[in-house]
Amino acid sequence: MPVAPEDWRPQGVDDLEPRAWNALRETAQSVCVTAGAGAGKTEFLAQKAAYLLQTGLCPQPKRILAISFKRDAAQNLAARVRQRCSEEQARRFQSMTFDAFTKHMLDHFRLAIPEAYRPPADYSIAFPSRQDIELFLRRHGRPDVSADRFERAVARTALPLEETVENPRARELLRAYWEEQYTMPDGALLSFPMINRLVEYMLRSNPTIKRALRLTYPFVFLDEFQDTTYAQYSLVKGAFRDSNSVLTAVGDDKQKIMGWAGAMNNAFDEFVIDFNAVRHALLRNWRSHEALVAIQHVIARQIDPDVEEVEARGELAVEGDTAAIWRFDSREQEAEQIARWIRSEVDAGRIAPHDAAILVRMRANNVEDELAPVLRENGLILRNLARNVGGIAIQDLLAEPLTEVVLSLLKLGTSARDPDAWNTTQDHLQALAGTSPDDGTGQERLQREIAVFSRNLRQTMRDEPPGPAVADRLFAQTLEFTGVERLRQTYPEYRRDADFQRVRTGFQLLLRECTENAVDWISVLDRFEGKGQVPLMTIHKSKGLEFHTMIFFGLDAKSWWSLLPDHDEELKSFFVAFTRAKQRAFFAYCSERGNTIGWLEQLLLPAGVVQVDGADIVDPDA
Repeated sequence: MPVAPEDWRPQGVDDLEPRAWNALRETAQSVCVTAGAGAGKTEFLAQKAAYLLQTGLCPQPKRILAISFKRDAAQNLAARVRQRCSEEQARRFQSMTFDAFTKHMLDHFRLAIPEAYRPPADYSIAFPSRQDIELFLRRHGRPDVSADRFERAVARTALPLEETVENPRARELLRAYWEEQYTMPDGALLSFPMINRLVEYMLRSNPTIKRALRLTYPFVFLDEFQDTTYAQYSLVKGAFRDSNSVLTAVGDDKQKIMGWAGAMNNAFDEFVIDFNAVRHALLRNWRSHEALVAIQHVIARQIDPDVEEVEARGELAVEGDTAAIWRFDSREQEAEQIARWIRSEVDAGRIAPHDAAILVRMRANNVEDELAPVLRENGLILRNLARNVGGIAIQDLLAEPLTEVVLSLLKLGTSARDPDAWNTTQDHLQALAGTSPDDGTGQERLQREIAVFSRNLRQTMRDEPPGPAVADRLFAQTLEFTGVERLRQTYPEYRRDADFQRVRTGFQLLLRECTENAVDWISVLDRFEGKGQVPLMTIHKSKGLEFHTMIFFGLDAKSWWSLLPDHDEELKSFFVAFTRAKQRAFFAYCSERGNTIGWLEQLLLPAGVVQVDGADIVDPDA
C-alpha cells in the first residue's frame, strides 16, 4: 500500500534540511540541485527515489533512471535505494553510468540504427590514446589537426555526417575515422563517445523507441551533473526534452574536474533553460567538522567569490592539528616519517590503516615504488588503487558487479554467521534468477541452494589453506554457481565477451595475489577489499569517497605545476580532494622535490592550516 506523500518520512536518517525537502517534493517540474562537498547528494537522490517509489508517484511498472558519472557512485546509489525500499520497488530503480546506459541502449536496439552507421554485433570497446589519434591524422594527411580537437569533433558531431557537417574536408576526415574503426582487422572498435553518437542518432531516427524510453522512465536522475559532457547532454536532451519525464540534476560546479574530457562550461544554466527547471541549493556539510569546512570555504571562494557559506554538521573527534603542511628536507625523511606517523596513529587506536588515504596528483605507481617498502618496514601495507590487474584498475575492479556477487559468496565460505553477506548474496542471486520476492517457493529454493553451496565452500576453506591454485578453484566454483551467462545477461556491461573477460581476469589475478602469506581465507578477502591497508590513489579517483585522514603527497610546485590561481580545473580538483577528509588533512612538502606553492600557502595558512617541521610529526627516537 503506497504511503501518502504528506505522511512520508526519510529512511535511515533523522531528517533532511528544508531546501532538500523542497527539492525532494518537487515532482511536477524538473529540478536543478546544487550541493557542495559533504552535502549528501547521493543520500538526497536515494531519499527522493524512496519517496517516489513508496508513495506511488512512480507507480508500477514505471521506473526511475539514475545516471551517474562513475560506476562506484552508481552502485552506491543503487545500494542505498535497496536499503530503503522493498525488493519490488528497488528493482524499478535503475542506476548506471552514462557509458553503461548508452551501451545498454546500443546493445538492445542496434538494429534500429540506420544501416549506413550500424555497427556489427561483435564490436569491441576502444579507448583510443592520443598517439592513436595522431597516427590516424598523419595517415590521412592531416597532421595540422590537433588530436584533442579531432576527438572533440568525434564526440560532438551528430550523425549522419553527410547531413550535419558542411565542410567537405572535415566531413571526409570524420567519415574516414568511422569507417576505419568499423573495419579494424580484429573487428570493429567503438569508443564510448562514438556509442553516444550512435544512440543519439538512433533515438532521433526512431520516435517509437524514444516514446518507449519516456514512458518507461517518468523520472530521471542525473548525478554529478557538473561533469556531464556536451555529447552526453545532447543525448539527454534528445531523449527527454519536451516530454513528461521529470529530471533531477544534482551536482556542484566547484567540483567540475572533467573539463579536459569535454565537460560543459555552463551545464546547470543550460539545464535550467532546456528543462524549465527549478533551482535549489543545499547548504549543509554532513562530512567535515567546522575547522575543515572553514578551509574548504576559503578554497571555494577562490573558485567562486559569490559562493554561499556552508553549515558544518560533522563533529570533531580528534585532538591536535586537523590541517597542516608537513615540511621535509629529503625524500627519505618524508617517506620514513609519514610511515612512522601512520604506524603511531594505528598503534594508538585512533585510526585503522585504511582510514588514512595518501593522495597524489598522478603517477601513483611511482609513488608506490617509493613508499611501499618504507611502510612495509613499519608493518603497513600500501594499497595502490590505481594499479592495473589484468587490464583493470583495482579501484574500478572493486566496484564491478561481478566482484560484488562473487565476494559476497566467498564471504559465506569463511563464516556461517555473516548476515550481511547472506542478505547480499540472496539479493544478487534473486536478481540473477529473476525470482520475485513474493514467490515463496522460489525464495525457499534459492535459500536452500545458497545454504548447500556455502556449506561446501566452508568445508573447502577449512580443509585447504590459502594458495593461488585453491583460489582459482574457489573462484571457478562461485562463477559456476552464479552462472556466467546469467551474470552477462543481467548486467549490460558484460554483454560483450571482452568486457566480461577483462573483469573476470582482474578478479582472479587479484584474488591469487591476496593469498600470498595469508594465514586464512578471512585475511585473503580482507586484503582483497583493502581492509587494514593504506590506500594510495590519484586526486581524481578520490572523488565520491571519504576518509578519516588524508595525506596529500608531494605538494610542491614541480609535482603540481599546473595548480595556479587562474587554472580553474586544477584548483577544482584540489578542492574536491580536500573535501574528502572527515577529520584531518595534511600536505606533505619535500624541498628536495621542488619549490613550495607560495600562493596556495598564502591562501591556506590564514584559514587555519599550520606549518609543521616534518621531523617533528613523530619523534625519530620514539
